[in-house]
Amino acid sequence: MKQIKSTLKLSAIGLAALGLAACDTGAPANTGDSKAETAVAAADQVSRPKYPFSTDEMYDPATVAGYTGTHQEIYDRIDASLDDHVANLQRWMRQPSVSAQNIGVIDMANMLRDDLENMGFQEAELVPTDGHPGVWGYYDAGAEKTLLIYMMYDVQPVNEEDWQSPPFEANIIDHELGKVMMARGAVNQKGPQRAFLNALQSIIDVNGTLPVNLMIAAEGEEELGSPHYPQIVDKYEERMKTADGVLFPMTSQGPDGKSNMLLGVKGILYFEIEAKGGDWGGPSVAEIHGSNKGIVDSPTLRLIQAIASMTSEDGNTILIPGYYDNIIPPSEEEQLLINKTIETRDDAAIQKVLGVSRWIDDQTGREALVDLLYNPTLNVDGLWSGYTGEGTKTILPHIATAKVDSRLPLGQDPADMLAKIRAHLDANGYQDIELRQMSGYPAAQTSAFADISQTVISVYNKYTEGLSINPRIAGSAPFYQFTDRLKLPLIPAGLGHGRGAHAPNEFLLIEPAEGVKVAGLAEIEKAYVDMLFSLATAAPKDAN
Repeated sequence: MKQIKSTLKLSAIGLAALGLAACDTGAPANTGDSKAETAVAAADQVSRPKYPFSTDEMYDPATVAGYTGTHQEIYDRIDASLDDHVANLQRWMRQPSVSAQNIGVIDMANMLRDDLENMGFQEAELVPTDGHPGVWGYYDAGAEKTLLIYMMYDVQPVNEEDWQSPPFEANIIDHELGKVMMARGAVNQKGPQRAFLNALQSIIDVNGTLPVNLMIAAEGEEELGSPHYPQIVDKYEERMKTADGVLFPMTSQGPDGKSNMLLGVKGILYFEIEAKGGDWGGPSVAEIHGSNKGIVDSPTLRLIQAIASMTSEDGNTILIPGYYDNIIPPSEEEQLLINKTIETRDDAAIQKVLGVSRWIDDQTGREALVDLLYNPTLNVDGLWSGYTGEGTKTILPHIATAKVDSRLPLGQDPADMLAKIRAHLDANGYQDIELRQMSGYPAAQTSAFADISQTVISVYNKYTEGLSINPRIAGSAPFYQFTDRLKLPLIPAGLGHGRGAHAPNEFLLIEPAEGVKVAGLAEIEKAYVDMLFSLATAAPKDAN
């Protein structure tokens, strides 16, 4: 596929003019230069921002009355069709759709389109983009309300040898929580999305139509940073604006059965950073014998040092000038939500699931959650250079590359952040280092008091106890296309529990064991039924 690879080159500032000996490129430096001393002093003063709260009060979602509607005939249809519904999930999981490697992507797009057509969507079509195609569907129920559904049909790459069960067999296996489906995409996001379509089919089977009109706008590049999703919105923008809200099907329950409702996402900047041999030094054509390191610069070490210059020694504080600017601090509403969330947030349990022993600076509770949600990150996703095979090969590589992502809170713009990275590299003598943006978009968020939010809360309160609401998650999705561009409220929602997104042994709980309070597939689908009927009468267009 075609990825965005725009090379950003800002005006270079000579190393000799700055005299930064710490970033030596082989040329003599003026270590007494006042600009260098100022830059070092400024870096020493950088710290991650803290956000003092003005209130300890809480917003308790339990004050919203639980949804009281009952749609027993549809629930019964779901129970009777459960084997077929499990098979639908397996059919989707068994179709690879690895966007990064272009494996099975077109076949998955066609499968989604065909499923919509077979369900009775009057419009079901592929949407060409400069990358992987989108999928558009429209179901005209003649209803008063229209709901827009955002979907992604792509998944992350896999290392099959790391999996307990083959990632594209979608086997049902035993787990301490019950029967789970283990597959790439089981929880992120094919499983919840196909469960949503199962719920739609059950409603249509019983009632002959849906309680709301539905627009579905799916993409096959979410795992690439959604570089071409705006092209999908371009084609249907005016129609999308007529929707009353946006729903993103996903799971929300922890292993204890409690749900965590999300209102938004961080933005993201994803780029490659590369060092090559050239006029500054280093081999410029191909790798050379490693013994030449005695008199030849190393692009690999240069890249490592350039990356290291961006953060504190422990890697946890970003030293790029202005990188903590323009962050929108927690609003009063967000403070109320966070104060309630930390009542039940279990840092130790989360650490156990992630396989880590501690958070940065041994933070816990509100301090850790606020740092996670309100400060930007700079993370190296991968770094490669030279020989990495078995045995030995003594070479001095001519090129080194890393992939880097930066998660951005509300208020920060990806283009501005990349420009700051460029300026930092230039100011520290790394004018030769190349940056290639792969994707980027800003954060997005919806209010807990939007009508669609309150309606979804009511359904959660019917099925679960102990609901918490986070203003956003630390991950990213292109929700700004809806909240900012279309001015629509968007809620990620759904029952169920799974683990392993972007990791081996990804699974979705299908049938909970006795005593486990998490929803299985049948209850996940019944909750979606309730959401649709509730939204049909209580989701007018509202400010996000």
